Amino acid sequence: MLTLTHLTHRYPRSPATALADLTLTLSPGVYGILGPNGSGKTTLMNIITDNLTPTSGEVAWNGTPIRKLGRDYRELLGYMPQHQGVYDDFTANRFLWYMSTLKGLKKSEAAEKIDRLLTLVNLRDDAHRRMGAFSGGMKQRILIAQALLNDPKLLILDEPTAGLDPKERIRIRNFISSIASDKIVLLATHVVGDVECIAREILLLKRGVLVTCAPTSQLIEDVEGKVWQADIPPERVGEISVQYLVSNLAAATGGLIAARVISETVPELPGVHPVRPTLEDVYLYHFSDTDETVHGRAAG
Repeated sequence: MLTLTHLTHRYPRSPATALADLTLTLSPGVYGILGPNGSGKTTLMNIITDNLTPTSGEVAWNGTPIRKLGRDYRELLGYMPQHQGVYDDFTANRFLWYMSTLKGLKKSEAAEKIDRLLTLVNLRDDAHRRMGAFSGGMKQRILIAQALLNDPKLLILDEPTAGLDPKERIRIRNFISSIASDKIVLLATHVVGDVECIAREILLLKRGVLVTCAPTSQLIEDVEGKVWQADIPPERVGEISVQYLVSNLAAATGGLIAARVISETVPELPGVHPVRPTLEDVYLYHFSDTDETVHGRAAG
């Protein structure tokens, strides 16, 4: 059990509060963290991984503050950072051996796990290549592998599928889901699809404030009746994009454009009808780029 109690953080010389009075209790399962840049995602993860001391509040593991647990807490933690800080002169195999030593794994245990993880992240054939020659996606995969070396009970993944092709993303996503029955997995991402299918609950962060933490089904239910679609002539796209929050435009029959819009009230558009919301619609509903009123609701 991971308990976050009244977490607040302010950076020196910054007028904004990076994280504001966040309280939450997490148990095993995948939790997606969604929010625009500057929402507090990285600050929250740095506090949970004990890389950053909050201005106030506390993080506890099974009731014990992590500051008191010290090394015992780090031993149950797995962390994959967003930035690809790998050693270019190391091969993938050497890098995982180096990380397993830092994590205190026995040689026999490390050998078995390194072999399995290289297969898992589809890098077995590249195990003895220097990582300086790796693509961004390959570096991403080796960072996922190192985070799993110590079989962590708390796994923090910051943009784990960035740079991966669709097949690799599905493979990694399915693996994350398969190991989460006895782990707490926090997955921060900008790719809504990465958490829509596998997350037990999704945290929505906005300007340091936890908007909500709920299952995908509940988040979608909360915006039922606020997502609409209408076929419009192409020349009206600009006008409608100003008047409404448009989540998607696609070609329709007869040279028309299928416009998907988010609005609290029925849009004044020809043939408009309600459609089933998606998690992307939920994201736009809460995190629109504008603070102006969009047809009866405050966007952003």
